[in-house]
Amino acid sequence: MELRLLKELVRKGEGDHVEFKLKSNHPEKIVRELVAFANSGGGKLFVGVGDDRTIKGVKDSDEDEYTLVKAINTYCFPKLDYRLEKIPIDMEREVLVLTIPRSLDKPHYVVDSSGIKKAYVRVADKSIQASKEMREIMRRGRFKRDIRFQYGDKEEKLMKLLDEKKTVTVELFAAAAGISRKIASNTLVMLVLANVLEVHPHEVLDHFTVAMA
Repeated sequence: MELRLLKELVRKGEGDHVEFKLKSNHPEKIVRELVAFANSGGGKLFVGVGDDRTIKGVKDSDEDEYTLVKAINTYCFPKLDYRLEKIPIDMEREVLVLTIPRSLDKPHYVVDSSGIKKAYVRVADKSIQASKEMREIMRRGRFKRDIRFQYGDKEEKLMKLLDEKKTVTVELFAAAAGISRKIASNTLVMLVLANVLEVHPHEVLDHFTVAMA
């Protein structure tokens, strides 16, 4: 990547596919962003760029690279596909650019030192923890096949609820249809996979809407 393109991307700011980190001294936080990109639409993470879009670079890019690669290999599962570039900004400093493609092997997880796994997805300029439904949608979405479902009483109640509310959560659907949360969750996941519904991840509660034609 040329410096001109780097400046152009930084000028546009953070978003669905771009994240800035001034330093790599918290690699466990950086891998969250990388995992979120892989689980979503891919993206680029710039190390040496501030939240205010100032391009400061890092002095010892080799050390930063070592820290990042070690963190990726240690905390990410399954293995992430990525490309790392170093962009000189002056005689002493460089910006590291990590490019993460959208993964076909998702969900990817961040695994902490105690073995606890957490998946993340990208929403606007934030990386949020993926819900149970999002993880299941990612897992089952890896296998390309026609999704068949039976349109029954609970699906009819769901569509009436969506017609009234425009958006639903798992809990709202379960209460309105008089079914368990597990059944409500499975139904919504199935309908997302069948392209009948769209899921909108949120750090508190995911929302589901009718898919746009």
